[in-house]
Amino acid sequence: MDNNPKVYNNVLDLIGQTPLIKLNNITSNFKGNYFAKVEAFNPGHSAKDRIALHIIEEAEKKGILKPGDTIIETTSGNTGFSIAMVSAIKGYNCILAVSSKSSADKIDMLKSMGAMVYVCPAHVSADDSRSYYEVAKRLHNEIKGSVYINQYFNELNIDAHYNSTGPEIWEQTKGEITHLVACSGTGGTISGISRYLKEQNKDIKIIGVDAFGSVLKKYHETKEFDEKEIYPYRIEGLGKNLIPTATDFESIDKFIKVTDEESAHTAREIARAEGLFVGYTSGAAMQAIKQLDAAGEFTKTDNIVVIFPDHGSRYMSKVYSDKWMGDQGFFDSQNEETTSSIQYVK
Repeated sequence: MDNNPKVYNNVLDLIGQTPLIKLNNITSNFKGNYFAKVEAFNPGHSAKDRIALHIIEEAEKKGILKPGDTIIETTSGNTGFSIAMVSAIKGYNCILAVSSKSSADKIDMLKSMGAMVYVCPAHVSADDSRSYYEVAKRLHNEIKGSVYINQYFNELNIDAHYNSTGPEIWEQTKGEITHLVACSGTGGTISGISRYLKEQNKDIKIIGVDAFGSVLKKYHETKEFDEKEIYPYRIEGLGKNLIPTATDFESIDKFIKVTDEESAHTAREIARAEGLFVGYTSGAAMQAIKQLDAAGEFTKTDNIVVIFPDHGSRYMSKVYSDKWMGDQGFFDSQNEETTSSIQYVK
């Protein structure tokens, strides 16, 4: 059995080599050819599996991580799950500082993987002692034998995608990709992929997706950090109220902003149109494509790859909950989701 190529040693062997799937229905009226890199096919159901494994294994190689140590990280949910999964298999303790903006589903999943979870208020400044950045730093200083991953400022975040996701996309498109559209949070995914693709063909256009309420787009355009750009928003996993050094702004051609409401509806539309049950950030990336197509960004011969970062199961209490959508004021006469699809037999 040990030499059976169809048998894996553990779930970590399943990380990477995610499929590239052609989008047919949701893009039927758009110019160009569209392909989704569906990261939900990773065992932890998100692109963050790649960085969790890479960063932890690099720390092991350098002797920074030793048996019985504690791994600490800040996360909106997906990175935390991936780190908890890797920690469980490798025998490390795991402590996660999570934004209160993270869905209840994500927080419950982190606990189920054996992590100790600290839920921190989302709408405080990054240097507030209650922010998940500062809580993680404090815990790292207090706990002997702990390692703080610090994905927002860790160059290995970029390396993970430079070494895996970028080459996969280049090979899967046979080098014919013309545009990459990806959400930017820590920036590791878009930066790593971009660095690799630009080395193969400098003319490939890299478009980052940002949220209203985030500083990234303006910083990219002006190199100025503008606190006036910051206000609360609902989408998880993209945008920032600080400037992550894990973002290589020079490798990104431009940013486009999307709204909470349109991104939520587009996530639902992806499920209905393509049969792909993906997360809120995937809806944001697809919404960006809608806006870019409407602005005439693409031609009919372009090959556009969009990153769908995670699985819809992480958002059952949010974008896939009619109650949550209604509570946010996201239903109107043109976007009315009804309960008529559920018929109760009495």
